[in-house]
Amino acid sequence: TGDEIIVDGISGLVVVNPYPEMLQRYEEKKLLYSAARDEYLKDAKAPAVTSDNYTLQIGCNIEFVEEIPSAIAHGAEHIGLYRTEFIYINRQELPTEEDHFNNYCQVTGTKDLLWSTIRTFDLGGDKFPSSQKPVKELNPQMGLRAIRFCLKEVEIFKTQLRAIWRAGALGKTRILFPMISSVEEIVEAKKLLEETRKDLLAQGENIASEMEIGAMIEVPAAVVIADKLAREVDFFSIGTNDLIQYSLAIDRSNERLTYLYEPLHPAILKLVKSVVDTAHEAGIRVSMCGEMAGDPICTLILLGMELDELSMNHLAIPRIKKIIRESTLKESKLLLEKALSFNMASEVRMFVHDYM
Repeated sequence: TGDEIIVDGISGLVVVNPYPEMLQRYEEKKLLYSAARDEYLKDAKAPAVTSDNYTLQIGCNIEFVEEIPSAIAHGAEHIGLYRTEFIYINRQELPTEEDHFNNYCQVTGTKDLLWSTIRTFDLGGDKFPSSQKPVKELNPQMGLRAIRFCLKEVEIFKTQLRAIWRAGALGKTRILFPMISSVEEIVEAKKLLEETRKDLLAQGENIASEMEIGAMIEVPAAVVIADKLAREVDFFSIGTNDLIQYSLAIDRSNERLTYLYEPLHPAILKLVKSVVDTAHEAGIRVSMCGEMAGDPICTLILLGMELDELSMNHLAIPRIKKIIRESTLKESKLLLEKALSFNMASEVRMFVHDYM
């Protein structure tokens, strides 16, 4: 149509036919952003170690194997979340074990990564090619999906588990079960994981000698029983996107409610800290893989909580690493203590913004 458009991905704005002064201002912002990005990238591969020697492992969330080179270039030390849902999408038939394996081994076989965390699929029955009629649910976000669906459709689940075991022979691999809300779910998933391991060994397959097992903490119930879940797994991964949505009772796809979606809400901060403390008391590691992990305004608070790992979009990694390297754990703990004393998210946000 000949319209000139500015797309501001940082502020979430689209400006149609901007006036000349605004266009000039955005040209200047673009140059500043590019310069800052180049500055962050210079030290992107340096570890995220604070001035007082506390190390946070920084990983990347990916959905496609093609993202790995960019993740490494931006400083990812591991794959903290490999979403596997795409393998099932837009297919006439279910993916075979070989389909899974051929994909996963491109991740686990990457030598520049310390480890890869593969999350089992987080989909419901409506997304699967099948002779059965798709399952219609009024609220699929809280329906038969993720681990719930896996434990109902065991053969589909075991196909994926077998492929993960086999791909794990190529490099250190961790498995992550999504949407856990009870100990029973973890116990049953571990049982199936062990069954597939024994079957593969009996068939003479080359598989991972060991595999760390993790639970996604993204349902409020999982936070409450985190001490019990910790006895069953090797690590937690906090999925803040869903945890915030479920805890604050908001639909993050509802544009009228986006103002309520606040990672610095005092309740969310307390929930996250509770999970971290519980994990460490049990002697297991804790990661975060939601958008909160890559939000610079949250970095010092999460550092103060002493998370072990953060996993995020590759573009966020260089800046988050730089913030950590320029900070101390001691100061971050003091900042966290103050942040937890506020009654409102706006107070927390303003305090952290002024501090930075």
